[in-house]
Amino acid sequence: MAAIAQTQNAVAATGLTGRLQNAILRMQENRARRAVYKQTVRELNALTNRDLADLGINRSMITRLAHEAAWGKK
Repeated sequence: MAAIAQTQNAVAATGLTGRLQNAILRMQENRARRAVYKQTVRELNALTNRDLADLGINRSMITRLAHEAAWGKK
C-alpha cells in the first residue's frame, strides 16, 4: 500500500496539482522570508547608533544583514 501511495504522490507532483502545490509553497516561503527581513530591519533601525556600534554594525549595513537573516549569504 505504501508503494502505491508513493507512486501516486510522484505522479501528482508532476501534474498540474503538483505544480500548483509547489507554487503555493514557494509563495508561503517567500512571504515568511519577507517577514523576517522586515522584522530584522525594523528592530535594527530601532536601535540607537551607540547600540549598533556596540554590536559592530553601521546603519548602512542594516539592509544587508536583514537580507542575510532572511535568505542567507550569497
